[in-house]
Amino acid sequence: MRVLVTGGSGLLGQTTIAALVSAGHDVIALQRQRSNEVACEQVLADVCDAHAVAGAAEGCEAVIHGAARVGVVGSREEFRRVNVGGTKTVVAACREAGVERLVFISSPSVGYESVATVGAGASAPITVRRDRSWYSESKAEAELVALAANDPSLAVTVVRPHAIWGPGDTQLIGRIVERARSGRLFVVGGGTALIDTTYVDNAATALVVAAEQVVFGGTLAGRAFVVSNGEPLPVRVLLERICEAARVPPPRRDVPPTVARGLASVAERLWARSRPGVEPPATRFLVDQLTLAHWFDPRPFREATGWRPAVSVAEGMRRLADWYGEAPS
Repeated sequence: MRVLVTGGSGLLGQTTIAALVSAGHDVIALQRQRSNEVACEQVLADVCDAHAVAGAAEGCEAVIHGAARVGVVGSREEFRRVNVGGTKTVVAACREAGVERLVFISSPSVGYESVATVGAGASAPITVRRDRSWYSESKAEAELVALAANDPSLAVTVVRPHAIWGPGDTQLIGRIVERARSGRLFVVGGGTALIDTTYVDNAATALVVAAEQVVFGGTLAGRAFVVSNGEPLPVRVLLERICEAARVPPPRRDVPPTVARGLASVAERLWARSRPGVEPPATRFLVDQLTLAHWFDPRPFREATGWRPAVSVAEGMRRLADWYGEAPS
């Protein structure tokens, strides 16, 4: 099967491409910049470039759409242009090229409501938000765009990997390690909230399975699924294990939730005025992630596909430690 992967240069994109190639598929990647880490044909283009995306999709049987604007810095319009507009472009390209399968990479944050989440499934996307989380809002709208395209000519499924991490990760792991090195890593409310994560290889194999199995009228088409390792850990334990693997100091400070939220709110306002384009040291979303339990039920996807996570958290931490041991200081 020939598969187009958008956002191929990111950690998940690279790992997914490697998993597809290992499974015997022919792969083409669409991304903005060439990467020596992407071992397949590369098309360098913006995901909103309709002509380029349609050309890349030509001859493909499946598309795994992962290109997205991430993070907390940027305007609502900037996030919507890439995440919503890019998804519309991908759907149109699938139609034009006769692609039969589309896997949309989403996030559990699309249904996030600042409350503890314990063993939940893939809740309905929320497209109107109050917390300036433009990433989550735009991904929620994009997910609805993708699912609305599901029909006999294009089978669509959504996979929401939760808190992806692994060697080379600049998002979750990179930020934690940078904060630890600078002495700014902290826990909130004792760090007892349980959270689940997804080792990047597990997320990649889930995407491959989804692309291979999604067919119109099947168990995947028209549905969203959360994917994770299924190993919830207290926040403090997770942070300590990451810090141990990266050989950096573990969190020392424990901040009360009310204090943390107040400081984060102030930081967001100050950074927006004085340092636009720079991520503040703390955000209300980050505080919620450190305070509230958020783990999900991955069983619906497992039952629908037979997929199982092959890399445990413990094994992932061993691989992370090996990577940091080999990485230049």
